[in-house]
Amino acid sequence: MKRFFLTLTAVVLAAGTMAAQDMAQATETYNNGAMSLQMGDNASALAYFEQALAMGEACGEEGTDLVNNCKDIIPQVTLAIAKDMIQAENYDGAVPQLQKAAEVAGTYGKPEVADEANGLIPQVYMQKANTLLNAKDFAGAIAAYEQTIAADPDNGNAYLRLGMAYGATGKIAEAEAAYTSAMQYGMESQATKQLSTLYLRLSQSYIKSQKYAEGIDAALKSNEYKENANAMYLAGNAAMKLNKTSDAINYYEQYVALSPNAKNVNDIYYTIAVVAQQAGNKEKACGYYQKLLSHAKYGATAKAQMQALQCN
Repeated sequence: MKRFFLTLTAVVLAAGTMAAQDMAQATETYNNGAMSLQMGDNASALAYFEQALAMGEACGEEGTDLVNNCKDIIPQVTLAIAKDMIQAENYDGAVPQLQKAAEVAGTYGKPEVADEANGLIPQVYMQKANTLLNAKDFAGAIAAYEQTIAADPDNGNAYLRLGMAYGATGKIAEAEAAYTSAMQYGMESQATKQLSTLYLRLSQSYIKSQKYAEGIDAALKSNEYKENANAMYLAGNAAMKLNKTSDAINYYEQYVALSPNAKNVNDIYYTIAVVAQQAGNKEKACGYYQKLLSHAKYGATAKAQMQALQCN
């Protein structure tokens, strides 16, 4: 019986020694993590802290403080790794790392870290999308902006830039829908300007392809979104090609009203005067010839035509 108690005592002492050794090893591992963290090696630090956590949990009550310290720092280091990826423009790696940081933070009771990680996800998508848009990878940018919007549905700037990406690929209906959404989320002025530019470029493209009726429609839509002298000039030119003289005069007059100091304003005055004269609109022809009497190029012709028309 005495021998049995001696053996049992030896076992207990051995167990205590092993527990002390395990705790010492856990502490050393934790300290290695802290050292790696100080050196800026977040990945190694995270690995050490995760090992130390498992070791501390195995030590039972004795490891409680170490375990709590690990649970406090692991979410922060996980988030720091994600931020390193963002800094390196590794956007595809950063998103799952942020998701991991949010999950770990939730598990270990760190809601502030989870909130920060979740808040960064749409920002990463946005940064990725902007980079792709600047590189003219429009298909990639569209996908990334749509990811941004899925994560942050009220992001007016994402809708705005999505419209720009769609417009660059010629998807007019999709671009207009994106710009319309941008207007709903605080980007009305910017979206309106972009829509006007979108339809102005479309008008130019139509007219270059001799699709004059379509060019006029696009120019008028550009002007609807934002009064646009260039749009009305294009509409006037296209109407002239279609021999729609009355429409041409109307569009040219709007052009002059919007841009009275344009370099070609006297050319437009002369065109209006000639077209009005041909259409039998004496009053309008006389009015525009009157504007040209002192002009070096058109003055003599204007004077002659006014005499022919017997302008007052």
